[in-house]
Amino acid sequence: MPKLDDSIIELYKGVGKLLSKYTSGKMPKAFKHIPSLQFWEEVLYLTEPEKWSPNAMYQATRIFASNLGVKKVERFYKLVLLPRVREDIRKNKRLHFALYQSLKKALYKPAAFNKGILFPLCESRTCTLREAVIVGSIIEKISIPPLHSSVGLLKLAEMEYYGTTSYFIKLLIEKKYALPYRVLDALVAHFMRFYDDSRVMPVIWHQSLLAFAQRYKNELTKEDKANLNTLVERQRHKLVTPEILRELNNSRNRGEKDDDVLSLSTPVSVVTKAIQEDRFDIPDVPMEED
Repeated sequence: MPKLDDSIIELYKGVGKLLSKYTSGKMPKAFKHIPSLQFWEEVLYLTEPEKWSPNAMYQATRIFASNLGVKKVERFYKLVLLPRVREDIRKNKRLHFALYQSLKKALYKPAAFNKGILFPLCESRTCTLREAVIVGSIIEKISIPPLHSSVGLLKLAEMEYYGTTSYFIKLLIEKKYALPYRVLDALVAHFMRFYDDSRVMPVIWHQSLLAFAQRYKNELTKEDKANLNTLVERQRHKLVTPEILRELNNSRNRGEKDDDVLSLSTPVSVVTKAIQEDRFDIPDVPMEED
């Protein structure tokens, strides 16, 4: 902890008192200078972020998301914004509008959002369904660059499983981005981890697998589909499993062309004979004078 001047300590403690009552208007100039300071974290904690008003948190998120690098803003999200959001949801059973706007603003730096909010939330293994739905609604509404979406899916697929993780996986799959094969293989491996699992998997797990099959069925290998078929024979859901099997068994495999789909399904009689037309066989058309 660096030794700060008494004048700086007093100044930023005063800024903290102002931010605890902030509703609207200009932010203090001293606060706007924090991103440019060498010891910005230490100075930030002098303002006591846990006591800021929700509107002050929104303005702070705007300032830091615009003026800090990805690694620094990731720390702000993880250590300041995320705990405040989770506390507000726990206390009020919903999220204050200004804090919701803060999360939306945070997603404009998607790499920092993933590492500072999404991954820590899932890794905590205490993420409630309410928290997942609120944070997920932001992921659903705002466009995320495909690269960051792919990284998010890859990390979530490799993470130790917790129920709400399936919810975030489903949301990112439903973005319908073209994913690298490495991510698709990681998702297949993620689902196959539950082959020998004795637990009855929740509905959201089955729904995330269905979303995966619907969107990426043509990009899976024949071996992957065979493995997933054996998986859903063990992990069954009376409504979802038949849909998963239908999607997997009526689609082409990775690398095949559309013409090969006919060979996968039940043989159908296809008319290949050219239609012959008689150009002199023209029906009579009544003339106007008739």
